[in-house]
Amino acid sequence: MNSEASTLTQSEAQSGVSFNSVQSILDAVGTSLGATEWMTITQERIDLFADATGDHQWIHVDPERAKNGPFGACVAHGYLTMSLANLFLPQLARFDGLKMGVNYGCDKVRFPAPVRVNSRVRGVGEVIAATPLGEDGLQAHIRITVEVEHQDKPGTVVETISRLHF
Repeated sequence: MNSEASTLTQSEAQSGVSFNSVQSILDAVGTSLGATEWMTITQERIDLFADATGDHQWIHVDPERAKNGPFGACVAHGYLTMSLANLFLPQLARFDGLKMGVNYGCDKVRFPAPVRVNSRVRGVGEVIAATPLGEDGLQAHIRITVEVEHQDKPGTVVETISRLHF
């Protein structure tokens, strides 16, 4: 890893780090991808996720009951905050000249802190591993930390696994 690759300007972080080859990703292992813009977790988003998954537990969808619950308000589903990796990854990294890319899975998913309704979150990325696959591909492990504004602990930390072919 070179020192130039590990320090990103604000504009690079906002537009995503560009990768154009297997080697460019291999060279980026251990490198930060910066952070996305902040977004608000609304009750509408939580309710839509509840509808999509069938998880209508009151701590997510009943604001009146949740006021008196352990978090003082509704909280986002852990799997909702994990699924934001799919939203944040293309904001953090661009893969120019990609023939094909697929989500292969996730490792080490954790939900260290609740994400209360109307909290602002953002994704912070880091390339943590990459393994070549054949002549033109690799498996990339990118850790996405879902930071919650004004909270010490993140809402989610997930290590995504992508298979990319250039």
